[in-house]
Amino acid sequence: MGFYLLIGLIFVAGIVVQQMLNSKFKKYSKVLAPGGLTGAQAAAKMLESYGIKGVKINRVNGFLTDHYNPSDKSINLSESVYSSSSIAALAVACHETGHCIQHAQAYAPLKLRSALVPVTNFCSKTVQWVILAGIVLMGIFPNLIWLGIAMFAVTTLFSFVTLPVEINASHRAIAWISNSGMADAKTLPMAKESLKWAAYTYVIAAISSLATLLYYIGIARD
Repeated sequence: MGFYLLIGLIFVAGIVVQQMLNSKFKKYSKVLAPGGLTGAQAAAKMLESYGIKGVKINRVNGFLTDHYNPSDKSINLSESVYSSSSIAALAVACHETGHCIQHAQAYAPLKLRSALVPVTNFCSKTVQWVILAGIVLMGIFPNLIWLGIAMFAVTTLFSFVTLPVEINASHRAIAWISNSGMADAKTLPMAKESLKWAAYTYVIAAISSLATLLYYIGIARD
């Protein structure tokens, strides 16, 4: 009963955080950044300031679908970020550029996360079936559920490794925005708040994954 209450609370917290993120982004999307650069231009300028070349800056569909792809060295910005000159767009674009800089500087947590991607993708696609089979066949194959738990632990590890990667990218973004004069005393806190709520979504995801992992371990021990 306690686990379901915890999961319920985490679920509600996740909804609240996502709504706050969407609300802040929409609110600050109406505030122009003092520098006047679009998200794509800010990303290009930030890359230039670090001397990084050969990185593609692409426009992608969707809302807050922004991401950096290390496999082809591309910064992919959503429609509401790529061509917008708002402080929210600036923050998001520079955050994704922060990931690119991490890649260029061989930032250890990013290297670890990238190494975990293939096995995490495999585990994510199959773990629920393995755990379900392990629960059903616990009396016949008692170790099967532990295999499923080990697979789920990989996805949990990935969630926690993601936290320093995302937080560091935000710190890099805010530092560059501040030092380059792309924001002022009024708009810099807006950029910080936008990225803060984005970071909270990853925190909630990591906590949820850990709680579920502990639940599965409890089932296996009963």
